[in-house]
Amino acid sequence: VQLQASGGGSVQAGGSLRLSCAASGRTFSIDTMAWFRRTPGKEQEVVAVIGRSGGSTYYADSVKGRFTISRDNAKVTVYLQMTSLKPEDTAVYYCAASRHSLRTVVAGKGAYDYWGQGTLVTVSS
Repeated sequence: VQLQASGGGSVQAGGSLRLSCAASGRTFSIDTMAWFRRTPGKEQEVVAVIGRSGGSTYYADSVKGRFTISRDNAKVTVYLQMTSLKPEDTAVYYCAASRHSLRTVVAGKGAYDYWGQGTLVTVSS
């Protein structure tokens, strides 16, 4: 499975961006999909997670109410709609996919099997 992320860029605080991540290859094995972000000097942070059907989601407290994760299973693509962006949202964002259910992954009992390349999001004040 290969994951291709896109949609990063530069935006002013309060603005919006939409990230996309398209999967290809043996995508039938994918269950959970997620977005992470990484900032120099900080640990990698899980931003949002979505289950296979799209009906179950998980968000980091720092993005609740501002970010929305969604997926299109026909296109095997996961999206991250980011609104009300803040300078502290500046990071490299990575998409990931797991063969495990959302419940298993969020409980820390299942790893992410596939990772995309990062896409840089820069939010200026």
